[in-house]
Amino acid sequence: MTLLDPTIWSGKVNIGGWTSATGGTHAVMEPATGDTLEHIGRADADDVARATLRAAAAQSAWARAPYTERAAVLRRAGDLFTEKAEEIQDWLIHEAGSIQGKAAFETATAAQECYEAAALVSRPVGDVLQTAEPRLSMVRRVPAGVVGVIAPFNVPLILAIRSVAPALALGNAVVLKPDVRTAVGGGVSIMRVFEEAGLPEGVLCLTPGDAEAGAALVADPRVRVISFTGSTAAGRKVGASAAQHLKRAHLELGGNSALIVLPDADLERAASIAAWGSFFHQGQVCMSTGRHLVHESIAAEYTERLVEKAEHLPVGDPAKAQVALGPIIDAGQRDKIHHLVRASVEGGATLAAGGTYEDLFYRPTVLTGVTDSSPAYTEEVFGPVAPVRTFGHVDEAVALATAGDYGLSLGILTGDAMRGLQLAERIPTGLVHINDQTVNDEAVAPFGGVAASGTGSRFGGVSNIEAFTETRWITARAEAATYPF
Repeated sequence: MTLLDPTIWSGKVNIGGWTSATGGTHAVMEPATGDTLEHIGRADADDVARATLRAAAAQSAWARAPYTERAAVLRRAGDLFTEKAEEIQDWLIHEAGSIQGKAAFETATAAQECYEAAALVSRPVGDVLQTAEPRLSMVRRVPAGVVGVIAPFNVPLILAIRSVAPALALGNAVVLKPDVRTAVGGGVSIMRVFEEAGLPEGVLCLTPGDAEAGAALVADPRVRVISFTGSTAAGRKVGASAAQHLKRAHLELGGNSALIVLPDADLERAASIAAWGSFFHQGQVCMSTGRHLVHESIAAEYTERLVEKAEHLPVGDPAKAQVALGPIIDAGQRDKIHHLVRASVEGGATLAAGGTYEDLFYRPTVLTGVTDSSPAYTEEVFGPVAPVRTFGHVDEAVALATAGDYGLSLGILTGDAMRGLQLAERIPTGLVHINDQTVNDEAVAPFGGVAASGTGSRFGGVSNIEAFTETRWITARAEAATYPF
């Protein structure tokens, strides 16, 4: 039996075991072909309530388990992501439209997330404090309880496991709600890995679903922490609901990240870097390079090189050929991309490359002459679109990069790395990459954006301890205290 044998999970959710969902089922579609790959259980609010109840019941025993046992489960999960990588990658290719390299990156990162989470559990859990009283005073980190994880379709495995693994390692139970469009690669694979790794039943529950399931998870009183990755619009609703129910919400939201290209940049490398930043996974990444800010002295050559990249990148079904770009996730997302491109051209921008599609395959697109009124420049496109805008002075580049609501990632290409770091100090973002593009991620690094891009760097490395635990102040006296009452 394979890890992802459909006879185990087809048409089901996992609530302390695989079971039918009261919300019915959902067809798993292959965007490249339109074929139905399988069916998953589609959770509704009742399913979510059953899952949180089951998770809450299982959490206490899991939290009391020796830290060595929890670490061992996480290490076995990491090993399984490596051992079963090819099988999981196959689903990521068919279900999410991932090219092979992107799918391989997801499984490798998933394994690393588990290993890093395993290392968290042996870290010190608190501090001994100074006190003016005759007592021991200390701060201890304790599990939050039940953590709700809501993950998107675009990088489904990484954007789920980066919260699931550390939350579990730190003694929490987790209810995972992946996007129904990618619920196998971003949900079933995680559930099956942890089942095989020996995680006790109920500590992780899987409830794929739509907005109804997500809203129920956020509002459920048994859930104390929400980890949400998705659009800014949806994140605002999640944040508002979490605040109403007095629980923490870690929000990793949208972006429209800038790549600043200074006059001393290596243009041959810059074109390759820029193409990757805008076209990787069809631009369906929150960190994608959405604005190319290029010094006017090199803009013509930069654009020419970028257009050449765009025109020669192969687009097609990643399950059948070695391509650079696969399909857009669905027709709704494709139509949004095309609308933003056409509206920008109609508003005066020039289509230098791309701007066409066949089925769900959208060509890498380069726009020049964009302004503040060009929708594909000012909005998050979430597609393979590279708008190029020029600047004459570094102060103008700063003004352009800081304009807008987002603050996720920033790339700066320059022959002087220290100059790049100084420039980055003037532009508020959660992530900065000097002499690299905007799409970067590592399990050991804190991740997150500011402003409309989210609530800060809450994922990765030791940031996970703060994200998924509560702080408890504890004192102890040798003898009972006396009071004048």
